Amino acid sequence: MRPVVLCFSGLDPSGGAGLQADIEAIGQAGAHAAIACTAVTVQSSQQVLGFEPCSSELVRAQAMAVLNDLSVQVIKSGMLGTTDNIKMLTRLFANKVIKKNTPFVLDPVLVANSGGSLGDEATLVAAFKALLPYATLITPNTHELRALSAEQDLHIGAKKLCDEGVNAVLVKTSHDFTSGDIEQYLYLRGEMVHKSTVPRLDGEFHGSGCSLASYIAGRLAVNDELIDAVKAADKWIAQTLTYADVPHPNDPKAQLIPNRFVNATSRT
Repeated sequence: MRPVVLCFSGLDPSGGAGLQADIEAIGQAGAHAAIACTAVTVQSSQQVLGFEPCSSELVRAQAMAVLNDLSVQVIKSGMLGTTDNIKMLTRLFANKVIKKNTPFVLDPVLVANSGGSLGDEATLVAAFKALLPYATLITPNTHELRALSAEQDLHIGAKKLCDEGVNAVLVKTSHDFTSGDIEQYLYLRGEMVHKSTVPRLDGEFHGSGCSLASYIAGRLAVNDELIDAVKAADKWIAQTLTYADVPHPNDPKAQLIPNRFVNATSRT
């Protein structure tokens, strides 16, 4: 069987983000996605309309069904939604229910790209602090990095999180619209070990963060080293955005959906 990534994240009915993004990205990376659904959202590709979290007991039961059945190589978490769910996942690591040294990619989702809080930010940030040290890599956007580190400077914030026990931080500047090109920096144990720069494309994208984190998790599952997984994800996500699907072609402000099945080399 393909290596398995167990994902903790929410359902997005539009299919742009959340669990569908996880499944498609991990599949494209060469691995198999297993799912523990943390919440059901009511959202389109453009807007969050509602949100109902799954109980921590239900999420844990889903995870245990997978852990007792499949050989899980990597854990990935996206929108956990509640402090109870964050604490439950923390306990799975702390109590070694999830095997020690299992790679863990943590996308610390606080707010949906299409708008709307997915939980009280202050309490989510406080709960995340206990989970962060178990992560092999965290992939915050600029807002999340600043919230988690209490630092405005992204580089200082990444180093601070590493000082607090985080193994690696992927700094993404796609949400920093004051900059021109999009830059990404990988900090590993407090040192910057990789930098990439890509031109900023027109428009905003629904599900790009989920897709990037999940692709990295998939590449870790097929035994890439962390830096190699991030480099591969840089190239792949650029293709998905270049050939993104356009739900509303007559609205230049509408969000686009990454085309996670694109093969840019064969497109004309």
